[in-house]
Amino acid sequence: MRRLGAHKGAKAVFHLRKRGQRQVVRFVDLVVGDALEAPSVAFAHRRNQRRASAAKSTKPVLRADGVVVCEHCTVADSPLPRMRGLLGRRNLGSEEGVLLRPAGSIHTFFMRFPIDAVFLDRDGCVLRVVQSVRPWRTAAARGARSVLELRAGESARRGVAVGDVLEVGG
Repeated sequence: MRRLGAHKGAKAVFHLRKRGQRQVVRFVDLVVGDALEAPSVAFAHRRNQRRASAAKSTKPVLRADGVVVCEHCTVADSPLPRMRGLLGRRNLGSEEGVLLRPAGSIHTFFMRFPIDAVFLDRDGCVLRVVQSVRPWRTAAARGARSVLELRAGESARRGVAVGDVLEVGG
């Protein structure tokens, strides 16, 4: 087997490190996202593309009687969006929310504001409503398959109660 020359081998290692560093920067940019005021310069165009696609991917969440619970709900149904959740956000608008699925519990570690957590079963029936979960806390519900995260106080204002059936609009 031929041994690479010192120059070629060093160059290959440098490129591998550089690629690994780019991957780390992309991952941190994806997970942390908006935590810093200034966007990362290297990936600003990708962040703008993600924001544009996120704005398109919001859906309303309705009660079975047709009352809107959340006008602009982001559905996080894959690992990275679920992991990111509301991290890095400074607040959540009264018409915004995040639906995490599958999820039976939540945490508010590293968050900056309290939220309401609405735990849903497999059929969208509300199992538990936890109001004003402060940062650095956890909440769970036995049998929950998804969690709707809303601004603190929104679940009471919208009249969400145990036993209601919620569905994601199209």
